[in-house]
Amino acid sequence: MSSRVQAFAHREWGSLYTAVRTALVARGWRAVPMTLAAVSLTSLFQVVQNQDWGYQPVQSIGSVRAEDPLWLALLRTPLSLFVPALDLPVWGALAQILLVFGIAEICLGRRRTLALAYLATLAGTLYARVGIALGPDGPLGLPASDARVVDTGPSAAVVGLAVYVCWRHRAWWTGWLVVVAMVVEVLVKNNLAGKEHLAAIAAVLVLVAVVAWRERRQEESEPRPGTRSWKPPIRS
Repeated sequence: MSSRVQAFAHREWGSLYTAVRTALVARGWRAVPMTLAAVSLTSLFQVVQNQDWGYQPVQSIGSVRAEDPLWLALLRTPLSLFVPALDLPVWGALAQILLVFGIAEICLGRRRTLALAYLATLAGTLYARVGIALGPDGPLGLPASDARVVDTGPSAAVVGLAVYVCWRHRAWWTGWLVVVAMVVEVLVKNNLAGKEHLAAIAAVLVLVAVVAWRERRQEESEPRPGTRSWKPPIRS
């Protein structure tokens, strides 16, 4: 049994563990500068928004609601990712950013991690408007009262990044576990946050399909040894 567990762990997390460990051993915390900046920014927003004078400024630059004009929501979306939700413990948001953003930054790079984080967050933000337009009667709809719910925090980005990293490093069971956990969340507590997580996953899965298709097309277009178009390297 122990050997089977070890074999499963190696298949599931071996590639991921090697990539993260190699980067941290070689560079330490310098391997994740964007993650550390995100943790610091989230901590700063948490401190400021809990001050009498700081709540409204933070809301003005990073608070998103479905009832807001679309241009304003899009303008606030980048910073909304780093504004922790007031009704949740901030340590949870900080732990999510440190762990998932850190792994993603090492495995995917800073630019791709940030782009994926914003894609997932934006998918959730735009879904809220669609869901409210559909109404509460359908499975994808939302009640009109959700238009006034403040939508901030890194959770949608964290879920999206986790799914993409799992796909890239072939951690299939872990990736499906994340998806199933988010579905169960919606079934247990059918609220805006849970459905936004599913919207983030859907957006990332579409991206995964596109990337996989492009990679497959590229592999098919490359000449193989033994084919007519393949030529050995020129030697002088």
